[in-house]
Amino acid sequence: MLMQTIESDHATDLATPPGPWLPAVVQTVVFNWWRHRWAPQLRTKFGDVISMDIYPWRKVVLLYDPAHIAAMFAAPPSTFDAGEGNRVLAPVMGDRSVFMVDGADHKRLRKLMTPLFSRSAVRSYLDVVRDLTIAEVDSWPMATPFESHDRMRELTLDIMSRVTFGLAEGPEFDQLRTLLGRLLDMDLAILMGLNVPAARRFGPWQRAMRLLGEIDELIYRVIARRRGEPDLAQRTDVLSRLLIASDADERLADVEIRDQLVTLLIAGHETTATGLAWALHELARDPEAARTATAAACGDDTAYLEAMVKESLRMHPVIFEVTWTLTTDVELAGFRLAKGATVMPMIGVMQNDPTHHPEPDRFRPQRFLGSDIPTSTWAPFGGGARRCVGANFAMMEAVEVLRVVLSRRAITTDRPRPEPATSKHVAFAPARGARIIAPPLPPVGVR
Repeated sequence: MLMQTIESDHATDLATPPGPWLPAVVQTVVFNWWRHRWAPQLRTKFGDVISMDIYPWRKVVLLYDPAHIAAMFAAPPSTFDAGEGNRVLAPVMGDRSVFMVDGADHKRLRKLMTPLFSRSAVRSYLDVVRDLTIAEVDSWPMATPFESHDRMRELTLDIMSRVTFGLAEGPEFDQLRTLLGRLLDMDLAILMGLNVPAARRFGPWQRAMRLLGEIDELIYRVIARRRGEPDLAQRTDVLSRLLIASDADERLADVEIRDQLVTLLIAGHETTATGLAWALHELARDPEAARTATAAACGDDTAYLEAMVKESLRMHPVIFEVTWTLTTDVELAGFRLAKGATVMPMIGVMQNDPTHHPEPDRFRPQRFLGSDIPTSTWAPFGGGARRCVGANFAMMEAVEVLRVVLSRRAITTDRPRPEPATSKHVAFAPARGARIIAPPLPPVGVR
């Protein structure tokens, strides 16, 4: 076994992984804001298993070797507590979020939520995704450049608000979008500061806590009203289905429902929007790729559209790593990984390693056609027992958005140079917004 638990008396016989000697505060700042640039350099200097000291996790181990990552994903769930690794998100997502809980609580929540996002279940949301995307694309300027990331964020926020809450247009829907928009614009420094109770009494952290309070008040009001609505059993939104599922099995408390809804909104909004913006950025800079993508969209070639989404997520990893915290000492590659350390597979580095993905800097959706890419070398949704519960929905949504966009607009740009990535919350987005020009698609005969 590549990764195995070790007895405490044997743990001292193993070396700890190497790593930088920089002060913890320097490691924290550089890693949190620029790890997409620093992580490859660390691998070159220290190897495939690296030890670091980063707040708020403190002891962190970075993994780069796909075999090590596969071993981590295959390890028994009892070996890790993923909730502790995600603790930085707890003030926003909530302590009862499926991201935060472990053990029996995590198993229980996944059992309730997984059926809501099966391949067959997500097809019931397809019309919502298509209709909202058509309305969004039809509002785009005909010849004026604009930042596609902003438009994708607005669109996916609308989609996730509709899918999770089932709210139609109206005052509550508008209020929810406004409040969530402010929440999703929260700076990473504010998000991290919310983990310090004393900071919550001051400045931007105090305002962030007030915002969370307003969001909670609205969500709890919607939950209470929805419980008593006569058509609850016929509704297909996530809130209604959670209420039905919990009444039929084990009743979820309102705080648990609130935490799942906010988690889905945050995880399902920003990541999908950013992945779509990166895809449009690549198509806008490559006329041949854009023509192939347009043909796939107009010809309902779902396999190619899926490959394009996967290639965008590979080339531009929105989430650079996953975070699991060890519940016991383990041995990996001859090193001791100590209980309490947070293990982070460097997904962003792995997915752009030419050993596993030839010509990694080229946008080539074809690499995902006709063959399965192992999750140890392509893991935008994580892996193992903690793989993203909404992965099926995210893929369906991204494919359908691209199908609508590319069948109605021609994607070009006035800025052909590639955009660098910048840290936004816990995601890495196009630094200049993935600027595009999107004139109407020419008639078939003149393309």
